[in-house]
Order: sequence, then structure tokens, then C-alpha cells
Amino acid sequence: MLMNGFDTGVLPLLGYAMLVLAVAAFVLAVMAREDAYRAAGKQTKTFWLVILGITVLVDYFLGMLFLQIAGLIASIVFFVDVRPALKQVSGGGGGRRGGSSSDGPYGPYNGGR
Repeated sequence: MLMNGFDTGVLPLLGYAMLVLAVAAFVLAVMAREDAYRAAGKQTKTFWLVILGITVLVDYFLGMLFLQIAGLIASIVFFVDVRPALKQVSGGGGGRRGGSSSDGPYGPYNGGR
């Protein structure tokens, strides 16, 4: 009886969540520049597109739990390791939005004037 609840409620939701995570990782991998992968010292863009593309296909069409978990691990590695490195190399990291190079942590630094 307990497994019936998992089969009809929880497991499909987990499957959809893994699919959404894989699609988001794939889209972000597509949007990043090829040279950023090399500059960050990560695998190539093609490698990540193939891995994440296979993950999306497995999550959408097959639904085999073992392969879904392997794809989930690949998506998590992309989000936790690769994407921050790509953002840092591309100049998109650090939480700064539109500041100049003379900005300090509490606002612009103007040399004490």
C-alpha cells in the first residue's frame, strides 16, 4: 500500500523535477561559449551537451531510475562545478551587476575625494 502512494504521487514528481533540472542544465550549457569551457579547465562544450542531452532524453522517454540518477548526478555536477567556473571565466561571477572596475565592496572608490 505504501508503494502505491509512491508510484502515483512522489515518483512522477521526482521524475519531472529531474527532467526540469536536466533541461535547465542543457540550456545553460548551450548558451555558454566554447572557449569558456577550455579557459575554465573543464571538459569541452560538446562533451557537456552530449551528456546533458542524453540525460534529457533518458528522463523524457525512458524513465529508467538508474539512468535517471546517473543523469541527475551529471546535472548537479554541471550546476555546482562547471557553471560557476564558466561564469567566473566569462566575467559573470562575483555578484556584481553593472559596476565599474573602481567599485569597492561598499560602493565606488574614488581615491578619497
